[in-house]
Amino acid sequence: MTPRPIWIGADGETVQVIDQRLLPHQRVVLDLKTVADAIEAIRTLAVRGAPLIGVTAAWAIAGAARRNADEPHLMEAAERIKAARPTAVNLCWAVDRVLHAVRACPDPLRRGAAAWAEAAAITAAEVDRCRRIGAHGLPLIEALSRANAGRPVNVLTHCNAGWLACVEYGTATAPIYTAFERGLPLHVWVDETRPLNQGARLTAWELAEVGIPHTLVADNAGGHLMQHGRVDIVIVGTDRTTAAGDVANKIGTYLKALAARDNHVPFYVALPSSSFDWSLSDGLRGIPIEERAADEVRFVDGWDGQRRNRVRICPAATPASNFAFDVTPARLVTGLITERGVCRADAGEIERLFPEKGERAKARGAKMPKAS
Repeated sequence: MTPRPIWIGADGETVQVIDQRLLPHQRVVLDLKTVADAIEAIRTLAVRGAPLIGVTAAWAIAGAARRNADEPHLMEAAERIKAARPTAVNLCWAVDRVLHAVRACPDPLRRGAAAWAEAAAITAAEVDRCRRIGAHGLPLIEALSRANAGRPVNVLTHCNAGWLACVEYGTATAPIYTAFERGLPLHVWVDETRPLNQGARLTAWELAEVGIPHTLVADNAGGHLMQHGRVDIVIVGTDRTTAAGDVANKIGTYLKALAARDNHVPFYVALPSSSFDWSLSDGLRGIPIEERAADEVRFVDGWDGQRRNRVRICPAATPASNFAFDVTPARLVTGLITERGVCRADAGEIERLFPEKGERAKARGAKMPKAS
């Protein structure tokens, strides 16, 4: 079991989170007492990672319901929370689940309690999903370990899809943690993940905390490592995956998938079912790609030995663009590691694991292309 980046404070009401903007140099806890606090944390990346964004949103709308469960108040709060970040589908999913629990409660005086209980249930379910992702991904690493005849399995990952991005275990890291606990020899190549360096700051910190061997590399080094046989498997997370298997993840993921395909390296995406968008079949045209502030590209934060400093890395007048995510087409994905098992990234295989979701998507008129 890994730590948690979110919990309820001693007063039983305040949601507390680790401020991920300051890691690994400082460990600061933020109190999220209002909807506005939660929105600010999500927008500024104090809270980040699709599952954790969803859980944070669930607690935010639940707290709003405890204060005032009237429909107009909750709908206004829900729309504000949903607008905080556009790409991670877990955000809207979690808010809608809590709203459904409120509307299903016949006693107006108990709707706040129903919302709070639903947020707790969402949190527990995400933990269990990530645990099961680890169990289902373990055989992939075990098979590579046997083939390596004792040589450590080299895993390349991108961004941070660990417990900091989820609640426990992580998604892409769940099989890694599980394999490490079983004593399998492994090593992780950690992409720095520009422009905000979530790999360098967060994944490297996570792995060091539990003693998993790892090496930080520049984002563009992945292809070189694959060409020279130094990557056995790529495992990444996702912020939104379509019902046909297209994957939106941190910018740069698509390039890793292309390099993996060219070098015959298996490329897997680990995700809970809450990160599927069952209404979409075409990721390139359907998934909204967040474009963040240009200064995230022009400036970099670091630690000078005494304090955090922010420095500009380009000429002052340099224009910059900052796309936060890209879409990897399903054809480049070897497989999806979910809480129900591993499957190919195509509509038929996904629907086989989640038949009830496929039927609902069809009922809503979503296009579910046939497996190729």
